[in-house]
Amino acid sequence: MMQRYDPLREPAAEEWLQMEELERIALVESYHRNAGIRVPNSRLHATFHVIVENQAALGDETPVRRTLERLMNEGIDRHEAIHAVGSVLTEFISDVLKGSSPQSDPHTPYYAALERLTVQSWRKDFGVPPATRRSNRFRR
Repeated sequence: MMQRYDPLREPAAEEWLQMEELERIALVESYHRNAGIRVPNSRLHATFHVIVENQAALGDETPVRRTLERLMNEGIDRHEAIHAVGSVLTEFISDVLKGSSPQSDPHTPYYAALERLTVQSWRKDFGVPPATRRSNRFRR
């Protein structure tokens, strides 16, 4: 069983997905606490990390792993890439809760937004300055 989480390294998909959701969240919270990264709501922040990691662990079932790789190729580290995807995810969830996701498949707008996501668009659209720190939280 996984003993610690490091957002800079992709967890082994099978091992990650075999863990209980609350165990995953606890590992992510522990990482941020031990790294001295302060966020307004550590449980919510960790939950979004876990959702992104879960989607990445599914491989080609979602565009998340491919998006993380593309963002890292654009020059940000994996932790920042998780935050970038998490930013799109928070916007998607907000739209779904508002009822403004008219697609028959609710994932369609989210996946399309991930395909359009670049480091430059993340920084522009979500107000992330070019010199980000790992303490950035998901922004919107």
